[in-house]
Amino acid sequence: MQLYNTLSAEERAQLIDEAGKQRLTLSFYAYTHLSDPKKFRDELFIAWNALDALGRIYVAHEGINAQMSIPADHLEDFRETLEAYDFMKGIRLNVAVEQDDHSFLKLTIKVRNKIVADGLNDETFDVTNKGVHLKAQEFNNLLEDPNTIVVDFRNHYESEVGHFEGAITPDVETFRESLPIINEQLQDFKEDKNLLMYCTGGIRCEKASAYFKHQGFKNVFQLEGGIIEYTRQIKEENIESKFIGKNFVFDHRLGERITDDIIAQCHQCGKPCDNHTNCANDACHLLFIQCDDCKSAMENCCSTECLEITHLPAAEQLRLRKGLQVGNKVFRKGKSDALTFKNSGDLPDKPLAKVESTNIRQKIAVKKTLIGKAEHYYTKSKIAQFLIENGELSVGDKVLISGPTTGDQEIEITELHVNGSSCETATMGDQVTFELPFRVRLSDKIYKILG
Repeated sequence: MQLYNTLSAEERAQLIDEAGKQRLTLSFYAYTHLSDPKKFRDELFIAWNALDALGRIYVAHEGINAQMSIPADHLEDFRETLEAYDFMKGIRLNVAVEQDDHSFLKLTIKVRNKIVADGLNDETFDVTNKGVHLKAQEFNNLLEDPNTIVVDFRNHYESEVGHFEGAITPDVETFRESLPIINEQLQDFKEDKNLLMYCTGGIRCEKASAYFKHQGFKNVFQLEGGIIEYTRQIKEENIESKFIGKNFVFDHRLGERITDDIIAQCHQCGKPCDNHTNCANDACHLLFIQCDDCKSAMENCCSTECLEITHLPAAEQLRLRKGLQVGNKVFRKGKSDALTFKNSGDLPDKPLAKVESTNIRQKIAVKKTLIGKAEHYYTKSKIAQFLIENGELSVGDKVLISGPTTGDQEIEITELHVNGSSCETATMGDQVTFELPFRVRLSDKIYKILG
């Protein structure tokens, strides 16, 4: 019995084109208790393979997490394969905003320890005691409440191309990293703040909301169905979008346009851009943001080193990448040392369209450019250390130091030290220190105020 793919991605793409039928990209998840995930996996593969369903699916003892491409004329048959299991009766399917017949070209169903790598010990808290689910308009209403803290539980490469206005966006590469960081930052706000959270399709918040309620947060809310369902509702009900930019997705498309705002920049030249790509070097495949001009000049590569490798004979390329842990490099999404502009967000010439002010995260409506991040604070001497990652910083500059706990603090640089020596100007790559009357944290960023 066939329980694996027999066609390559290229062969599958050709068959899809020849068939000329519309396909739907969708996602769904369900928590339950599966006694035999392997048996469940095999049953799904047989049923879905017969329907020409494709996608990336994870199953575990705790349930299923799926992103898929389904022939539109087989959608009801596909629903029936889900309804065959009690825990998936009436399950919501998050249908993509933008459709691409080639979003998935293989059917991959993997058995994992968890359907989302959260790093949590589920035995220590009640995973069913979740936050309140909110629909799009309800979510917008709570965003307007000055007593609300909104947190993006996605990774940095997702939030840098699009996020909700005023959201805390942790600089993390995995979901499991964000949980302890956010918990530490919000320790003082458990009792009197609304903790509002969101992610792509809702699955990460299902677990995160229960975790934060266990940690003592009293008012926990989550966006039902995530950004995907939010987008469907705002379009159907003509609701104002509080989400700005693109929604990163984990298929061939790498993103869905929600609003026309571009809040990110090309990682190679700094030009406003929010198009992700994978490096063309098969030994790299680094995920990063690249504009059309750089894509043309660099031939879809993240560095001159990778560009040179792609020009070598195929046999030589194979020899060079033999034994390399490619996955580890791919996992550093957008963080390669070869990339110059690695901190996207508020661009100098395009601040976020709407500025909100809350007790925890006041935003000052000034033109500013992101130049670095906090690395350390020496409590006894009241000295802060920052890494300059973009542009330069000079004595006399006015800066804004911003973070979810620090808030927004504006100061003027009167004295500057680089690598322990006094100087007038620091440039990209320098570690700088100067005296600050308040503590900074690792999540804080430093902006130069323009004009």
